[in-house]
Amino acid sequence: MANVSIHDFHGGLILDDHKALSTQHPIAPVYLPKTLVVPLQQHIGQIADPCVKVGDHVLKGQLIAKASEYVSANIHAPSSGTITAIDEQPIAHPSGLNALCISITCDGNDKWTNLPDSILDWESTEPQLIRDRLRQSGIVGLGGAVFPTAVKTNTQNKPVNTLILNASECEPYITCDDMLMRTDPEKIVTGAKILQHIVGAKKILIGIEENKPQAIEALNHAINNTDIEIIVVPNKYPSGGEKQLIHLLTGIEVPSQGLPLDVGILCQNVGTCVAVAEAVLEGKPFIDRIVTLTGDALAKPQNVRALIGTSIHELIEHHSGFAKACQRTLMGGPMMGFSLPDIDRPIAKGSNCVLSLHEVEPTQEPQPCIRCGECVKVCPALLLPQQLYWYAKSHNFDQAQDHHLFDCIECGCCAHVCPSKIPLVQYYRFAKTEIWASEREKQQSDLARRRHEFRDARLARLEAERKARLRKKKEVLENKPKAKGDDPKKAAIEAAMKRVAAKKAAQAAEEKSS
Repeated sequence: MANVSIHDFHGGLILDDHKALSTQHPIAPVYLPKTLVVPLQQHIGQIADPCVKVGDHVLKGQLIAKASEYVSANIHAPSSGTITAIDEQPIAHPSGLNALCISITCDGNDKWTNLPDSILDWESTEPQLIRDRLRQSGIVGLGGAVFPTAVKTNTQNKPVNTLILNASECEPYITCDDMLMRTDPEKIVTGAKILQHIVGAKKILIGIEENKPQAIEALNHAINNTDIEIIVVPNKYPSGGEKQLIHLLTGIEVPSQGLPLDVGILCQNVGTCVAVAEAVLEGKPFIDRIVTLTGDALAKPQNVRALIGTSIHELIEHHSGFAKACQRTLMGGPMMGFSLPDIDRPIAKGSNCVLSLHEVEPTQEPQPCIRCGECVKVCPALLLPQQLYWYAKSHNFDQAQDHHLFDCIECGCCAHVCPSKIPLVQYYRFAKTEIWASEREKQQSDLARRRHEFRDARLARLEAERKARLRKKKEVLENKPKAKGDDPKKAAIEAAMKRVAAKKAAQAAEEKSS
């Protein structure tokens, strides 16, 4: 464990972590439900395209939806069974909208398909071949952004000095990474070394909060004889934010609107490392994950290994059940999570926690902003939340962007301390969504304009080519040498003249003879 200076970031909060609720029991094994509802967009980027049809029988690990573009991710069958529907279903998403899903009625056999060969000699394998394996396996980042890992590790020849493993897990209640580090530290280390090989990083740092002593101890045992450094950081939310963790560990500031890669750093979650190790060493696609089931409404809060597509309701009923009436269920933690209208929704690749609460503070009506500035004090991204709020509320999106709206990590610190109880993050999400929608419309409009211009140019080119052909044909006809007798009219006149001459000659001969 490295003894290094910690570079504190601006703002943040010290919160009650409530993590002991779900760490009293080992990770529960996979529960096989009767039906799996697998969303086709569980990642940043384009939705995957189904490559099966209703009535098909599929095997566990079989590809059922293929990445449609470069920034997309493959989807695999979490268990064997029959495809019973490909349609819109309710999913766990902040929008509350339905999305395209593939429903599988499990046959109970849980029979695997033939998996690709293991890459045991990964240290001598070309990085691109390993990235291809990660892409085939549908691996995405499990730290929250769910960005396709094969895309993120394609550094496009930009030098990577440091690979940072995000083991902070700073949000209250969530402990899936903590329990994973306790139980599978060797896979985390192996996955980290594979990622280091892919991106060519010179060193690996693991950033972990000090409230995880058992995980720290397990990782310390696992990193023996490696050059990996563990750096323990104070319990401060949101230390798990990518830019905040980078600053904590290195003192380096990632520029506004920039990426860690711009400063020679790449971040990956410890759960992603395990998925990478399993894909490379076992050929296993990403079909299950550890989920924290927690909250004071549950009879037995704990972490469980869940198949992607398992109903949250079934998962809770099988592993815990409710001890008290559940007043509110969140997907994620209390700071960055979102409320679910119901729990008949499937687990997705990015589902790290289901928080079921019995005791909920009554919702208070937002009051006018009093310009107290508390939000500015706690913002870890060094923004002006109050100004962003005014611009978002008034739909002044250009000014919001000028004030670095997209540097906001939606951590919720500003809303947490707001005495007026203004749901600030909701305004920022709204503004971002509107800007993205406007940008998409602009792109579509530009595409339509380019298509129209291309069509006009094509039609003009075809017309010009037609006229050129006609001109050439005319020139050829005009310039072609004409053989005698080629002109019928001239030939007719000459023939008539000959007949007249012959007639006159005949008349003259007759007159002479008489």
